[in-house]
Amino acid sequence: MKIYLFIDWKMFLLGGEEWTFLGETFLRSLIMFIVLLTALRLLGKRGVKQLSVFELVVIIGLGSAAGDPMFYKDVGLLPAILVFAMVIGLYRFITHLVNKSKRIERLIEGMPVCLIENGRFAIENFEKETVAQDEFFAELRMASVMHLGQIEKAYIETNGSISIYFYEDEKVKYGLPILPHLFKTKIRLIKKECLYACTFCGEVQKLVPAKTHACPVCTKDEWVEAINRKRVR
Repeated sequence: MKIYLFIDWKMFLLGGEEWTFLGETFLRSLIMFIVLLTALRLLGKRGVKQLSVFELVVIIGLGSAAGDPMFYKDVGLLPAILVFAMVIGLYRFITHLVNKSKRIERLIEGMPVCLIENGRFAIENFEKETVAQDEFFAELRMASVMHLGQIEKAYIETNGSISIYFYEDEKVKYGLPILPHLFKTKIRLIKKECLYACTFCGEVQKLVPAKTHACPVCTKDEWVEAINRKRVR
């Protein structure tokens, strides 16, 4: 039994277009690239650095308007350029409103949120933010943090970056270790008296041997030995 595989190479490579459309695609891409470059230049440096939710919406809008006219023949350039003008105009207008009104700024941009306070998670704030604990720990480790006791306050900014304010070395307290090899040693059964940190909220307690201990802050019962290492700079 013979099986024949027929491929329409023209359809495969060009879709429903003719070979001459390749030249048109080149010209469309060149024009939209220049338009996109000009638009981002008009947005300013802040618009292309670390993006807030509002700025991300703007960039996605510009990207969508730029992409389709580059290779879809039935999408004209003028409507796409009009979309660019609308997006940039709305960006300028809303930015003006944000600069004039703190209420609108909070509505559009949001506010920084405290995630760590006095070496412990601000649980209510942390649960409101869509931040995974592993991801958050990774960001702290990149800032040379070994445990939460080194941190006086940490905020998640409106653009998603983390701002950290450290204790002075002499004020560093015992805290929850966030290094993977230490954090994974979490236990429920306490076999020796020691200072332990709750793995959920970071509360530090001196625990005595027992089958289980409930955290007085969050009621969770998984613990890891707390450490008070100073920061290495």
